[in-house]
Amino acid sequence: MKFVSYYFTYVLSLLLIGLTLPALSQGEKEDDLIGHWTFENGVELEDHTGHFGDIELRGAKVNDGKLHLGNNEWGLTTGYEGPQIGPNKTLVTWLYLDDLNVRRGATIAVNKSSADTFDAIVYAEKHEKHWMAGSSFFRRTHNDPHGKPETETGKLIQLAISYEDDNGNAKIMIYRNGEIIGDYTQGPIKSWTAGDVEALFGPRALIAGTAHGWVVARVEDARIYNAVLSEDDINNLEADTLDVEPHGKLATIWGKIKN
Repeated sequence: MKFVSYYFTYVLSLLLIGLTLPALSQGEKEDDLIGHWTFENGVELEDHTGHFGDIELRGAKVNDGKLHLGNNEWGLTTGYEGPQIGPNKTLVTWLYLDDLNVRRGATIAVNKSSADTFDAIVYAEKHEKHWMAGSSFFRRTHNDPHGKPETETGKLIQLAISYEDDNGNAKIMIYRNGEIIGDYTQGPIKSWTAGDVEALFGPRALIAGTAHGWVVARVEDARIYNAVLSEDDINNLEADTLDVEPHGKLATIWGKIKN
């Protein structure tokens, strides 16, 4: 009888460990998550980390837990109060691309308010239907196309671009659905500070009040990490989850998402 009880306890423990592993995998670089938007009901425009202000919609809409972007339909968020962004960072988005032929827009961009300095996950600026690391004056943008051209609309895609300081230049890794499609070093690498930074959704840049480029897509989840995520880190991420342990304001937000 003691053996049966011990065996039952052992099996139950293994099952519980298995159930918690997906949640644990979401903790990759949790301390470095400095911007996170899931667009879910009740927190549609909020940054779950509390560093950015609410998203200002400039024609874009939020429906069914997704940010709908289109031609001259975009959004931005200002009021950043977190640590310096970069030089090491990773941008991550999950999205449904709804038009293959629109060009030069971004699913997420980090943009300097006072000057033309941005990094972004850009669609079809240099090469139609290809993703790239967009940047001001192409300083961190490679000339060659990355991966294969997009051929379908309406499918969920994960995109990530990491930027690592390599003696003042940017070592850039580009991922599509967890697979590396770009790997190069080109600089100089840049940083952004509180009070002089915006996160953009739709345009690749906002210069002197003018938005540049559009993308027609529904964004499911968007993130900014203040660290270089590895290939394993990126493959462990899941959309519409919180990578940070809920506490304070985050606990309230997490409760809204769960409900």
